[in-house]
Amino acid sequence: MSVPHAAAGVREGDILAGKYRVDRVLGQGGMGVVVAAHHVELDDRVAIKFLLPEALHNGEAVARFAREAQAAVKIKSEHVARVTDVGRLDNGAPYIVMEYLEGLDLSAWLQQRGRLPIDQAVEFLLQACEAIAEAHALGIVHRDLKPANLFVIRRPDGGLSVKVLDFGIAKRIGAAQGVNITSTAAVMGSPLYMSPEQLNSSKDADARTDVWALGVILYELLAGEAPFLAETVPGVMLKITASEPRSLRGLRPEVPLALERLILRCLEKDRSKRLPTIGDLAHALVDFGTPRSRTSVERVAGIMAAAGISLSVTEATPAPPSAVSGNAAGTMAAWNQGTLSNKRSRGPLFAVLAGSALALLGATWFALRHDAGTGSGATASAVAPEATTGAVAAPQVSAAMPRPSPVSAAPAASAEMMRTVPSATSNPAAPTSSPKAIAPQPSAARNARTSPAAASGKSQKSSAKISGKAAPAGKLDVYDDRK
Repeated sequence: MSVPHAAAGVREGDILAGKYRVDRVLGQGGMGVVVAAHHVELDDRVAIKFLLPEALHNGEAVARFAREAQAAVKIKSEHVARVTDVGRLDNGAPYIVMEYLEGLDLSAWLQQRGRLPIDQAVEFLLQACEAIAEAHALGIVHRDLKPANLFVIRRPDGGLSVKVLDFGIAKRIGAAQGVNITSTAAVMGSPLYMSPEQLNSSKDADARTDVWALGVILYELLAGEAPFLAETVPGVMLKITASEPRSLRGLRPEVPLALERLILRCLEKDRSKRLPTIGDLAHALVDFGTPRSRTSVERVAGIMAAAGISLSVTEATPAPPSAVSGNAAGTMAAWNQGTLSNKRSRGPLFAVLAGSALALLGATWFALRHDAGTGSGATASAVAPEATTGAVAAPQVSAAMPRPSPVSAAPAASAEMMRTVPSATSNPAAPTSSPKAIAPQPSAARNARTSPAAASGKSQKSSAKISGKAAPAGKLDVYDDRK
């Protein structure tokens, strides 16, 4: 958007701080202005943000401006705009020199392109989580996260990357405040994205207020509009504190139910019920993003671990659709354990069968000797075939085996222990092969491995191509960036 130079207080060609030549004004707010400039010595394009002369008498505005520079320079994440210099202009106005970004913020993206594909929206949010995780590790809470402060650029490798902007009202947790920078009653931030506790008192906001804001942002990226809407700011504030958000799936049915529940976890009005850390949020989102999103989740986990911040591992968060594969894995493990125990039970079974065979042979031998001594050859010939049949078929549960007798009942009892052998003992007359542990056929749960994209109807894949022009005119073309 073009801003009159006179109103901004600078003109094209002006030299600021003796080394930055103003190319053009990028934008102006109530307190400050941002210009595109050129470092005349380094031949490098930069963006310069400085306060307007009328804001120099506002002590809170000056303190916020300094705090933004201090917070941004401490965070080294690639997903935060780099601060390269600070200083004061000739009129005493402080300035911040930042890397020049070409692209589009997510607020403009929504206006121009509409809501995002589910996996792309999650990927963008997880990239923002990297920056916010590092801020939280340093004790810094952003407090003004919104689509307009998430700026999308194109990396040198062609991929899209989110930059978190504007740490102007960031709060340092636990830092001693020399002056009352933010009064308890002050409302700081953008109401649509503010948590109930932040609306009540900005001073009381902690890291969980950023979790709330990220939940609102993800909702809006998916639905195309914020979860709490009203005609007036007080109306919005009332809905945030007293009403439930509108159904996300009612606005976009293909959103997975588990993802909607996860967003609702971020929007718990009682912050003790909210996802407690950015790490928990990233962990819960991993299965809903693009394959590249896992890199962001791993980085967030590493940042939190290095800072000594433990995760709750989202114990109360419903499992996403892809968790079915985890259940299938558990089922497989149970099957494997069952098969292993069956294999272990074969030794005792064969021992019993072998004992039965020896007992039958012994009985036959004794009967033959007895018949030979008494001259009863007919009886011997009648017994011998049965004994031979029993000896050969000893490993089997055969109809030819005598039943019920104490000896032949033992193999049947052992066979009963083999849970994976369907009916060898329930039907002794049915011929079977030697006992084996037969693994059951995988159930439908084993084949229910679905990705969140599959569960959500595999929403249309599209992302955006940055034009390479200056930020105000930077338009994005749809292209496939996730292959």
